[in-house]
Amino acid sequence: MDYVAAIDLGGTTMKGGYIARDGTILDFDRRPTPRAEGPDRVIAAVSAFVADLARPRGGARPLAVGLAVPGLVTPTHAVFSAAFGWHDVPAAAFTDVDLPVALGHDVRSAGEAELAYGAGGKDVLYLPIGTGIAGAVVLSGALYGGAGGWAGQIGHVPVRPDGLPCGCGQRGCLAAYASGSAVAARCGVGSAEEVVRLAASGDPRAVEVWGEAVEALALALATYTLVLDPAAIVVGGGVSLAGDALVGPLRERLAARLGFRPAPEVRVSELGVLAGLRGAGLLGWRAVSGEEGRREVDGPGA
Repeated sequence: MDYVAAIDLGGTTMKGGYIARDGTILDFDRRPTPRAEGPDRVIAAVSAFVADLARPRGGARPLAVGLAVPGLVTPTHAVFSAAFGWHDVPAAAFTDVDLPVALGHDVRSAGEAELAYGAGGKDVLYLPIGTGIAGAVVLSGALYGGAGGWAGQIGHVPVRPDGLPCGCGQRGCLAAYASGSAVAARCGVGSAEEVVRLAASGDPRAVEVWGEAVEALALALATYTLVLDPAAIVVGGGVSLAGDALVGPLRERLAARLGFRPAPEVRVSELGVLAGLRGAGLLGWRAVSGEEGRREVDGPGA
């Protein structure tokens, strides 16, 4: 069976594997992302992962490599990422394997996977919440990039003027309150999952931090809803594993924020945390067909 190699680069974990043409994940691996060691170390770790995936499997090599990364991305460069602190990294820096390589934005690629393999929808916001936050905007059944390809920067919508500092250089961004990394850091624990558990047990600080995260999400999504009127908001990423602890109060607070109009459906992604990997697979198959160079600039999830 033909397949491509795919990597979805997250702030905490790199997910990699082999993807068949129909989106089936044939093999899967994950490795820690050495984000604390700086941008060069992350690039080297990705390159090593690609080299391992490019080795023959069952006597055959992958036909191409799809690489989904956060930030402002073009088909040839990872232009900027607040999460990793890199600027203008060429696609070639991530690998020297002799295979076609397609570079794309992680959330936008995951959004394409949701359209291709998930519940889909004609007017939907796909919102992965992990180390950072970004959105894939779907309008009339197609991904929307905006005039310059920057659509979807929901993580950097200001929800509290003069609030907490954000890695992008602004203050009061949604990501500073509701991303998995921010929630964990504000509670002084190792993961957002721990915050959810502590909040469920009644820990005062965890209850406060989690409540502020959900309220910040509701505020940003109310603004999005009033402007673009989505039929649904599909939540993905690691924080979506909180399930009803996230979706339940978010539905209530979003409805309360909108007031005069009904809230859109809020649901958890059917593809879960592997949406980005399957999206990276789509990038790889695009490289096989030679289409990756014609793709538009992808929007930053930083």
